[in-house]
This record gives sequence, structure tokens and C-alpha cells, in this order.
Amino acid sequence: MLLRSWHAAVTRDTRLRRSIVAAPHGSYDLNAAFKSFLLHESGIHAVCPGRDDSRVTGVRFVAEGGLADGARMGGQMRLDGIGSGRRDEIGVVSSIDGDVAPGFERVRDVFGDNFERNGDVGAAVCVYRHGRKVVDLRGGLADAGTGRPWTRDTLQLVYSATKAATATCAHLLAQRGQLDLDAPTARYWPEFAAQGKADIPVRWLLSHRAGLPVIDNPMPLADLLAWDPMAAALAAQRPVWEPGTAHGYHGRTFGWLVGEVIRRVSGRSVGTFFAEEIAVPAGLDFYIGLPAAERGRVSRMVIDEPPRAEAANISLDQIPEQFRGLVAAFTDPHSLMNRAFGLSTPDIDFKAPEAQAAEIPSSNGICTADGLARLYAGLIGEIDGVRILDAATLASAIAEQAAGTDQVLLVPSRFASGFMLPTEEAPLGGPASFGHPGRGGSLGFGDPESGVAFGYVVSHIRQDLNDNRAALLVQAVRDGLDQTGAPVQG
Repeated sequence: MLLRSWHAAVTRDTRLRRSIVAAPHGSYDLNAAFKSFLLHESGIHAVCPGRDDSRVTGVRFVAEGGLADGARMGGQMRLDGIGSGRRDEIGVVSSIDGDVAPGFERVRDVFGDNFERNGDVGAAVCVYRHGRKVVDLRGGLADAGTGRPWTRDTLQLVYSATKAATATCAHLLAQRGQLDLDAPTARYWPEFAAQGKADIPVRWLLSHRAGLPVIDNPMPLADLLAWDPMAAALAAQRPVWEPGTAHGYHGRTFGWLVGEVIRRVSGRSVGTFFAEEIAVPAGLDFYIGLPAAERGRVSRMVIDEPPRAEAANISLDQIPEQFRGLVAAFTDPHSLMNRAFGLSTPDIDFKAPEAQAAEIPSSNGICTADGLARLYAGLIGEIDGVRILDAATLASAIAEQAAGTDQVLLVPSRFASGFMLPTEEAPLGGPASFGHPGRGGSLGFGDPESGVAFGYVVSHIRQDLNDNRAALLVQAVRDGLDQTGAPVQG
């Protein structure tokens, strides 16, 4: 979403397009210079250079027999040429399977096209409408190195899509009368009052308005994964802007800020509270802090290499003035844009077992597509007799709290209390929808007006401007609503 916000601004300015394309060293277009950050939930440090097992050297999917007619699909796809770190090529045939309700056949076709044309390696998409599952598709490979196929219970790390699950924990506590989102955070977390933060309400933590997207001193990775050192660092941190006067994406710190409040109020870690109070009662296959017993179900991510070109090589005098601040921030290691994702040394390797087992409630949720979609289904209505938040609590949770230029990302963003809201560049499921994307392609959202709950999870973490896999699926869902007579907004 954030990358597309930048891309939309640029494509409306032909001078910027010409100046970047005409850069003296050749290929410094946006696709090369900026893709490694703006679609990257964890900043420019996300891809581990030199890790052969995390890059795509060439992908070609060949449909064998095409897609079956009717609601059941049983086509085959072939994957060739994945650099696995252990062998140069893998040639594995994996089935794409699942069901779609009548009227949603287009979603099945688009899902298949994403493998054939858009680089999906392993993925799943699930859609509920008014609590009834209407799309449940999965396919490709859960592990391109071994040929392990993607199955109904394959788990995928969904990066920032996790924030919706964490926010839901806070809203459930508010619904029960245990947490007042408009009360000072320090009421629940006294140490947080340091450095002039005594009056910051909990809601500002949820809506990225607290001015705490960074810590002054990045810590050893082991300390970050241990929880308490990060919570203490944020309690002692001075805000980088006056809280409440602006908003900026707290890409990583969101998890500890909101999560520590949940821990103080409930007496349980975020992952434990989420499991016991939301995931188990609502039947969600979704974890914040992966149990060791579930490790074997997790996909092996394939992460695109960052571009070779560096934004620093683009002369600022070739960039229209209104965009120079973003280019400068992108190339400055001390900018909020970069510091917000550099909280530890070394950075988090989200493929590592220890990173998946830890609780990072902003970024390391692991779930199935059904688990992600079912979360939103339980937010906007009942699913199998369970509703996670009542209508009044949901209305408060998804009311707009911040909109405009993001102080961290320097592009337009729009937030409710823990959820992203649609913008022109990133419409989610329509004007009434709310949700959260995850780095590299995953997406979850709910739409109370249409009754749609959507979850899409992917193992191929793309970092380019042309990644429209989720958007194509969302449009296919909207087309299905048209065919089934459901109202489609926008």
C-alpha cells in the first residue's frame, strides 16, 4: 500500500518520471531505486544479502491441463529455476486446489493467473461473506527447496497484517471494560510517563500518533526478541514529534507499545491473550509467537533481492522539489524512515525459528489464509456463532483517527485505531473497509457493508511496484459480489 501511494504520486508527475528515467547512470527508475523500502514492512534491511535460499533466480509456471470448470479446481503448475541454496534448479509439480461458491469463479481464475503471470510460488486466498466461506483456494509450494506442496494447513508469516490481530486484543479488553483507550497509557504502564509521555492516551499508540516510531539506541537482537528490554526502551524514549499533532507509521514499535498495555491489563503476553481469548474461541489458525509444534507447517519464504541501483545515485536536482524530501529520507540512514525499521543489531531475520517463536506483535504473526479471513469475519459479524467484537466496539475501532502525510513514510496514509483505512491509492475492499497489508503481498480486510472478510497469504515476498496480486484478487471478489447481486461500494 505504501509503495503504491508513492508510485501514484510519481505517476501523476511526468517531470519526475522523466528526470528519474533520464538519470545519467541509466536505470534509476522507481522500480529499481525505491522498491526495496516502500513495500518493505521492515525497511531497507529486510533482505539478507548473500542468502541464496531467499532469492528468486527465475520462476516459470506452466499450467498443465488448465483450470477445471465448475467450483472445484484441480489444475497443475510447474515451478522451474528456483535458487534454493542447495541446488540450482527445482522442477516440482504442485496442485492448486480449493473451492469457490457460484458467482466467484473469477477469483479462482485470477488466483491461477497469479502463479502463471505474477510470480506466486506458494499462496492461499480465503473469503467469507456474512460468515459463510465463498472462496477457499491454495496452491504452489510451501517450500521451493524441497518441493513441499502448499496445503490447507500451511502457515505463512504475514508481517504487518499482524497489527490487526494485536489491535483486536486491545479492543476486546476495551469492550470488556478493562481498558479505556482514551485514558493515559501511564495509567496501565506507569513507567511510560517518562520523557513527557504522561498524557498520551492508549488510542494514540493504536493510531500511530504517539511520536514513538524509533528508539534512540538500537539494541542487540536477542534483547529485542526477549520483550522486556524493548518495552523498557520505549518507556524511556522521548517522542520525536509532539504526540497527537501528527501521525507516522510505527512499523515495528507498534507491537511493543500496544502489546505492553495488553500485558499490563490482562496479565498475559499478547500472543497468549490472542490465543486464549480470540484465536481458540473463534477457530483461527493464527499465532503471535509460533509454538514449536507448529514449525513444520510454516512456508519457506522466497524473498526478492533488493535492487542494485541506489537512490543515492540520483541527483536531487533531477527530482522535482516536492519529492526531494522523500528521496533524501530514503538515502539518509538517520531518517525516521530508516530508523523506524532498524531497532536491533543485526536486524530481524523473519525466516529464523527464534524470530518466529518470539512475540513481535507488529510483524511476525503466522497464519493460514483462512485464519486471516476468519479474523475479519468475526470482527464484522458472527462466524459459527462467535462474534469477536460487538457492533459498537467495532465502529469505534474503525473510526478514522489520522490521515494525511505520514511523518515516517512521507506518503499519504490513513489509520483507525490499529487498522489501516482505504485511500485512493490503496482502496482495500472499498470505502467502508478496514484492514492491514503485510510486507511483500499478504492482505487482510473486512467490509461491514458487503459482509466480506478477505485473507491472502503469500510466500514469494515481492518488492516491486508492479505487484498487484492481492489487488487483482480483491477486484475478482468485487466482481463476484456484482454477479451474486450483493451491493459493491465505490
